[in-house]
Amino acid sequence: MNLSYEYEWLGPLMFAGALVFLSFGYPVAFSLGGVAMLFGLIGYAFGVFDPVLLNAMPLRIFGIMENYTLLAIPYFIFMGAMLEKSGIAENLLETMGILFGRLRGGLALAVVVVGALLAATTGVVAATVVAMGLISLPIMLRYGYNKQLATGVIAASGTLGQIIPPSVVLVVLGDQLGINVGELFIGSLLPGLLMSGAFALHVLIAAFLRPDIAPPLPAEVRQMTPKALGLRVLKVMVPPIALILLVLGSIFFGIATPTEAGAVGAVGAIALAGANRELNWTSLSRVCDVTLRTTSMVMFILLGSTAFSLVFRGLDGDAFMFDLLANLPGGQLGFLLVSMLTVFVLGFFIDFFEIAFIVIPLFVPVAQQLQIDLVWFGVILGANLQTSFLTPPFGFALFYLRGVAPPEVTTGDIYRGAIPFVLIQLFILVAIIAFPGIVSFLPSLGL
Repeated sequence: MNLSYEYEWLGPLMFAGALVFLSFGYPVAFSLGGVAMLFGLIGYAFGVFDPVLLNAMPLRIFGIMENYTLLAIPYFIFMGAMLEKSGIAENLLETMGILFGRLRGGLALAVVVVGALLAATTGVVAATVVAMGLISLPIMLRYGYNKQLATGVIAASGTLGQIIPPSVVLVVLGDQLGINVGELFIGSLLPGLLMSGAFALHVLIAAFLRPDIAPPLPAEVRQMTPKALGLRVLKVMVPPIALILLVLGSIFFGIATPTEAGAVGAVGAIALAGANRELNWTSLSRVCDVTLRTTSMVMFILLGSTAFSLVFRGLDGDAFMFDLLANLPGGQLGFLLVSMLTVFVLGFFIDFFEIAFIVIPLFVPVAQQLQIDLVWFGVILGANLQTSFLTPPFGFALFYLRGVAPPEVTTGDIYRGAIPFVLIQLFILVAIIAFPGIVSFLPSLGL
């Protein structure tokens, strides 16, 4: 139904209304569903919304339930939660700390390396940030590390799970963009490693320029023979690398779909927890509870966003946004600039799930019209969404770290520590946009 000119403001107002409700902290699913009902009634009262459109709602719900791609979400969440219980993070952090401790900034470098490894095995920000905050932060502060550098590197390394596959963010983006999740995983691997390398380089440069903010560990703390250290490194590195090869290798070489690989990873995580003697009914029950709660949240958000998109389309909001975005000056570059800026700014205030389910569907038809490679577009969206975990005041990684940080670390220390890493993330984002081959290289090899 085409709206008359005087009522075409209803679609944009509906979008703004959803953002207002979300900014007040109302649950996402109910905010989206409630705004859909409210504007559906307003549109019907004005005679510009046909309630027959809502007949499509049951079919869309069944479509969500039958979506094979989304089945990967509970598998990866279960895998991350189980690995959190397996003690793998503690073993990695302790060993990498000893291995890199002789270097200036060695402990911070160990955090980046462990963050990248955990990202490739769990893909769960909360578990990674909390584990590293509890284990590494007190040690870094004890040996004279600058509070801002210590908190910044922990929070930033924890967010690597959003761009390094397997990642729940990439699964959701793949579904919303209508592209193969396996291709998105392959395309995001090099950008994720590039992001990790940039974090490590920043730590080394900062420690070189200002040795006082990241001193090496005292010799007496890292007393271990080279042979014993080598055996310990081998012991703690083999399990996570084996799981990475099992999950990502099966996807990259076409042996399994991301959903099937997620199931294999979940079984592998159970085996690792059993090998570390951390598997019991209590831990299994807690992991299943976390998986159920998180998956249910995602599904309810999807239901709310489905109702929202139906009413939004009925009010011609999608056509309004398409005309607005497709006719921006500068063509592809203008669209990329506006879309990236929109996602970045919204990341200050709302969660990546909300951005993925509300905003990304508005970008997809425009990206297709402008003939933008959707895999590349998905990777740069994932890199941009990664910043939402670090941007004050509502960056979730900052909240997770604040919850486990010692009392002498202030919220201001955490916020200031995150800023350099947000700038690094933006620099890598610009690099991915400027050099698309970073994303397309591995897929071009036929992986």
